[in-house]
Amino acid sequence: MKKVFITIEKTSDGYSAYAENIKGVYAMGEDIKEVKQSVLDAIETLISLDEVPSILKVAHEIIYKFDLQSLLNYYKGIMSFASLERITGVNQKQLQHYSTGHRKPRIEKRKKIETALHKFGNELLSVELV
Repeated sequence: MKKVFITIEKTSDGYSAYAENIKGVYAMGEDIKEVKQSVLDAIETLISLDEVPSILKVAHEIIYKFDLQSLLNYYKGIMSFASLERITGVNQKQLQHYSTGHRKPRIEKRKKIETALHKFGNELLSVELV
């Protein structure tokens, strides 16, 4: 299955997104949900054109890539910095700095957070309720 990589970033008036490996996929919105829908609309428009990019002619999945500031702000209402600290091992104050954009994490710190979130997600996927 082909992968379509979409990068989502915070802007001064909302969020923007673009496809890393397909020309012509750009989106904007006030929030992440709106941007994701705009991305899907852009891909649907490309598929309807005569010259469809080859990656969209076959089964594909969309992979969203966030800058850390956007990710933290997107999930702020769902996960507290205290819970993120327990999951990632990064202290709350540092997470707050990342969420406001006052500080940018080094690549090692981003990888640590990403790995911890993936591990947590996999744990949730293995849960069954009885």
